[in-house]
Amino acid sequence: MSSLTVLFGVAGLLALAAAIVPKLVADRPFSVPLVMLAAGIVLGLLPLPSPYGGGWSDPAAHLHGVESFAQLGMLVALAGAGLSVDRPVGLRKWGSTWRLLGITMPLSILAIALLGSWWLALAPGVALLLAAALAPTDPVLAGDIGVPHPDVEPELARDNEIRFTLTTEAGLNDGLAMPFVLLGLALTAGAPRLDLSWVLVDLLLPVVIGGVVGLAAGRLLGWAIFRAPSDRLRLAEYADGLVLLALAFLPYALAELCHGNGFVAVFVAAVAVRTQEREHEYHGVLHAFGHQLERLFVPLALLGLGLAIGDGLLRGLRPLEVVLAVVAVLVVRPVFGWLSLLGAPSPGRWATTAIAFFGVRGIGTLFYLAYALNQFPVPQQDVLWRVGALAVAVSVVVHGILAEPAIQRIEREGGHLPADV
Repeated sequence: MSSLTVLFGVAGLLALAAAIVPKLVADRPFSVPLVMLAAGIVLGLLPLPSPYGGGWSDPAAHLHGVESFAQLGMLVALAGAGLSVDRPVGLRKWGSTWRLLGITMPLSILAIALLGSWWLALAPGVALLLAAALAPTDPVLAGDIGVPHPDVEPELARDNEIRFTLTTEAGLNDGLAMPFVLLGLALTAGAPRLDLSWVLVDLLLPVVIGGVVGLAAGRLLGWAIFRAPSDRLRLAEYADGLVLLALAFLPYALAELCHGNGFVAVFVAAVAVRTQEREHEYHGVLHAFGHQLERLFVPLALLGLGLAIGDGLLRGLRPLEVVLAVVAVLVVRPVFGWLSLLGAPSPGRWATTAIAFFGVRGIGTLFYLAYALNQFPVPQQDVLWRVGALAVAVSVVVHGILAEPAIQRIEREGGHLPADV
């Protein structure tokens, strides 16, 4: 039996799982990502043929595939997340999001980099790469605890501070991790120029360009979708969800062509489209199509990760690597998240704790590890993959079990509404 035949069979089973598993786990204390991760680990323990000589657990044999697949999943998820945001952008209205991005994220990267250097003896650049890859929270795996579509549950889309903050944070920090990754690569490669002009032009300016391109692309696409003068050109008249792919791919491509940050551009563009027209029923069409795509990406990503883990990706795992992965997800993020939200307008103590704790790791981590290792032969690659994969697995297990029940309980008790802003 050829490996391609096996892949087709697995793909068919995944399609069935994507349709059935969400119904089976509804109202149960575990999530679809957790089920698929466990299934992947079981499959990885079986002697399945691999199309690559290095086997399923050899990251070097899969780098381009992992990077491309994770990138595609992130773009679709970012577009869907942006379209779900129904609160006007503002310093106070998005206050919790800005605190997580401006305080929690850089402090978490610094702390994890220091721990990686101290506990695992990683070189400074390699430690920063690992920390940056672990920084972004995931809009795909956070989908079950993120903002639902406003047409379905408008009060959760607009007024639920927990879900709103987790969604907008995940939408932006996928792109904001890139400057830290590039800095880690530069340090690892021993780049001679790390002066202020390099930081401003090569690291920070792309973020600004990405935001500007995303805003322009979002306004143009919003006009084409909702306000084009002809019915034949007005995309909302067609009720076709494929427009979501245009919203995911065009801003990214335009931003990258302008040397900007494509991930930031996609999320900003989606928010801009939502801002132009909040009530149109076509948002429901886009949301449904995006949700179906995410239901496909989640099983594939988690089954692939589980397959690699079951096949031996964690072989050689050291105790301190386990400690670092657990501390990064369950200590560093919650502590700095909670500290960054001190003094902010808050819907309540438990809501603040939930926002700080539920920073789901996932596809963003896998993308940045594959991206970095494709750019430069980083030393101690096996350590990066072991810690990164374990951190994602820990996040999927812990957050998959606790997130939805905890947030639903807070919502029932009314401790999720934002303070007056």
